[in-house]
Amino acid sequence: MSLRKIIHIDMDAFFASVEQRDNAALRGQPIAVGYDGPRGVVSTASYEARRYGVHSAMSMARAKRLCPELIIVPGRYHVYKEVSAAIHRIMSDYTDLIEPLSLDEAFLDVTTNKIGADMAVDIARQIKQRIHQELHLTASAGISYNKFLAKIASDYRKPDGICTIHPDRALDFIGQLRIEQFWGVGEKTAQRMHRIGIFTGADLRQCSRQHLIEHFGKMGSVFYDFARGIDHRPVITDYERKSVGCEHTFLEDIYRPAAVTIELYHTVLELVGRIERADFDGQTLTLKVKFADFRQITRSQSHRKPLRRKDDILPMAKALLRQVDISEAHPIRLLGLSVSHPPAAESFSSAQPVELELEFEDWPE
Repeated sequence: MSLRKIIHIDMDAFFASVEQRDNAALRGQPIAVGYDGPRGVVSTASYEARRYGVHSAMSMARAKRLCPELIIVPGRYHVYKEVSAAIHRIMSDYTDLIEPLSLDEAFLDVTTNKIGADMAVDIARQIKQRIHQELHLTASAGISYNKFLAKIASDYRKPDGICTIHPDRALDFIGQLRIEQFWGVGEKTAQRMHRIGIFTGADLRQCSRQHLIEHFGKMGSVFYDFARGIDHRPVITDYERKSVGCEHTFLEDIYRPAAVTIELYHTVLELVGRIERADFDGQTLTLKVKFADFRQITRSQSHRKPLRRKDDILPMAKALLRQVDISEAHPIRLLGLSVSHPPAAESFSSAQPVELELEFEDWPE
């Protein structure tokens, strides 16, 4: 069977680069895109800011301590979406097999492509060149025979880089990677791997599939394959929406029942509006609560009929909230709600809530 030709395109500091492109005064300056407030979070940092240790998902307060000269720019997400659409149009000139991961990155399967190119690297160079010429932005590209390796390759020579991982060099390349560089390994998983002696791809390759499954569940089998350069996932062009949700981080932690109930009510109203706009049918409601100490829990409950109306969602949300210990000793900083599809093979009882334990790390959304 012939090997696939997969490209991963990843824009360099996308939001920050768009702001620097559109405002000459920001060029060469350390900037962070995001909300400048007590609960603000960095969406994207320019490379000038990254030299100080500023990075995405960092609190804005910490970012300003690390870089006192940091310039904070409010996000213009409608602009980023327009630029992302233009990038997508460039990529679609080469293949229709495009899997967007977010506004600023995507996989392309160019095994068969529109320009008849034999080498995937030639297509990657053309896409990078056109993004630079037409949009005045830079992108990094990774090329390999599967998504796992293409993703790692695109990170390898950032910014404005290009890297190809050939099949005959893949195992050596994987072996020297730090385990933190593996797709799907976040901080918590890395710590767990370190505890059992896994620090590099070579260490991971020494572990049996069963040993990894015992420690990491289903992801253990994925890690086993990744260590051997195996990833059969196709480039998926169409996604079925799995959920609709919204969440709010509060300016100050809250715990009083009246304040929490008011925030829950407003979150329900926003969720209902999003469900209506998305024309979405889901039967499982999930409540997400993040406490002041960043501990996070979820509670879920399913209904026999699609959840669309406030009168159906609000009572369920209140019932889920009653299961959470919110008090002066346990104030909360974030409240979220989402509606999702139930598993097709399962029957649900609206009287049986289920607690979900989710670990949010680096796996793509």
